[in-house]
Amino acid sequence: MGFICALKVAPILFLLILFTFAHAKKSADVTELQIGVKSKPKSCEFQAHKGDRIKVHYRGKLTDGTVFDSSFERGDPIEFELGSGQVIKGWDQGLLGMCVGEKRKLKIPAKLGYGAQGSPPTIPGGATLIFDTQLVAVNGKPSSGENTSEDEL
Repeated sequence: MGFICALKVAPILFLLILFTFAHAKKSADVTELQIGVKSKPKSCEFQAHKGDRIKVHYRGKLTDGTVFDSSFERGDPIEFELGSGQVIKGWDQGLLGMCVGEKRKLKIPAKLGYGAQGSPPTIPGGATLIFDTQLVAVNGKPSSGENTSEDEL
């Protein structure tokens, strides 16, 4: 009786395992915002706070390395009011407290990015986004240009 029961359960277990692997998220996906500071200026003259008008250079990538947008290549940083919902939530949270001249890498989960719907055709639904960012100015005030590190993003 045990052997027959095992034969009935085996296909179900196999399908369950197959389904789990087929729908498993890639290891590069994140579930919470991750902020990595790549370089900071020697002194923090101007820091980004909620309500500030900031200018940011960025390079947006998917977890497979595909670049979907880059202000660096255009030579035109984006300007917006921090914390006002003009950009994705991952940016409103991940750029808070950043110093002018600072470089950060943001790993943004889908729930703080474009969600389940994505932003077709370049960003698929449920995508983790990776942004290399550099704060250029806060309320029109640029950096003095002195960084502790000259690492490229």
